[in-house]
Amino acid sequence: MKRVITYGTFDLLHYGHINLLRRAKQQGDYLIVALSTDEFNWNEKRKKCYFSYEKRKQLLEAIRYVDLVIPEESWAQKRTDVREYHVDTFVMGDDWKGKFDFLKEEGCEVVYLPRTPEISSSQIKADLHTIENNLEKSETDRD
Repeated sequence: MKRVITYGTFDLLHYGHINLLRRAKQQGDYLIVALSTDEFNWNEKRKKCYFSYEKRKQLLEAIRYVDLVIPEESWAQKRTDVREYHVDTFVMGDDWKGKFDFLKEEGCEVVYLPRTPEISSSQIKADLHTIENNLEKSETDRD
């Protein structure tokens, strides 16, 4: 059985995430998703998630491509995860190209997949913020 792992926050789950998970699963037989914990997101990435770790985990577990969800608690755990879960292929979006090539030293293939260009959680958040600001401005203009 060929095991694949990918990492991410997967907040505001959208079709770009589904595309990544589908393509990651196509790299092997068993897909492990290391999901960033709320603490890791805040302490290391300075990201505040809309959905809690538990809610994001439930969403991922409901996706047919995902076989196992584990917590991502540090940047350094990738090497350990590859060993512990007997991972054959590490998959990330191509915005991380080259950053995880050190995992090849563990005998793991490293694959960077193209992102779905027209969608991202960051863009969704920015668009919602713009909409909110425009609504507030139009309410103020009416007063």
